[in-house]
Amino acid sequence: MSTRQKLIALCDLDGTLIDSDAALANAFVALGVERSDITFGHVLADECDRLGLSVSDYLDAYDASHARPFDGVEQLVAGFNRWAICSNKHPQSGNAELSRLGWNPELALFADAFDGPKQLQPVLDALAVTAEQVVFLGDTAHDRRCAAEAGVRFALAGWNPRAVAEAGDLVMTHPHEFLELLGE
Repeated sequence: MSTRQKLIALCDLDGTLIDSDAALANAFVALGVERSDITFGHVLADECDRLGLSVSDYLDAYDASHARPFDGVEQLVAGFNRWAICSNKHPQSGNAELSRLGWNPELALFADAFDGPKQLQPVLDALAVTAEQVVFLGDTAHDRRCAAEAGVRFALAGWNPRAVAEAGDLVMTHPHEFLELLGE
């Protein structure tokens, strides 16, 4: 048995643990936005401002049942020892997703917890851990920057076909690889 310290999983939600592109886009389309005008990975309020919509109208149109865990992610989450969510998602829809899926992270910080886009330092502070004790799993360039700004190791959720690897990324092609990285 290894005496190696297990790392703590910090995870983005949309595009990392759940395939939510359809759910996110369908709400905008229901409000009259052309699908080609929709982009991902933003704070909802910023994207609604850009598209001329209200956040409350978007949340009313959002159907959480359209978002599904990527293949292997339910087993990934079940295998976590300690884990947290750090997401740009609105807390109303983020908490609804977690509840629907029966996922209970130690901490879940959504867009309302940050001054602007998500940041990892508030997560580290709330968990009372150092950057060396965690790995951040994400799917976007913003996720990569969040990790770098906090001095946290970054792993790319390569199972998302939209995720684009950059030099130096630790690319996970399947969720079980992330569990192995954590020492689980």
